[in-house]
Amino acid sequence: MIIGILNIELFIPGSNSLKTKRQAIRSIKDRIRNRFNVSVSEINNTDKWQRSSLCVAAVSNERKHVENIFSKVMDCIYNKHSIEVINTTITFL
Repeated sequence: MIIGILNIELFIPGSNSLKTKRQAIRSIKDRIRNRFNVSVSEINNTDKWQRSSLCVAAVSNERKHVENIFSKVMDCIYNKHSIEVINTTITFL
């Protein structure tokens, strides 16, 4: 069994309040959960208006399958033009 963890640091330039940020992050999290059947959570920068850190976890029998899921998750985020990706890290357990 392979467990993959994808950490994504995001910059939300259009956000001018925590409410705006939370709406944007909730939209991303819901879209990722529904499309890819993975777990998603905001883990850091919860009190900053324009920054967020998301963690995505996926489990599979094959590492390649988890890598493909994470690639599609990143494509989904990159297609969201109002959000910029600062950094990503992938860890396998």
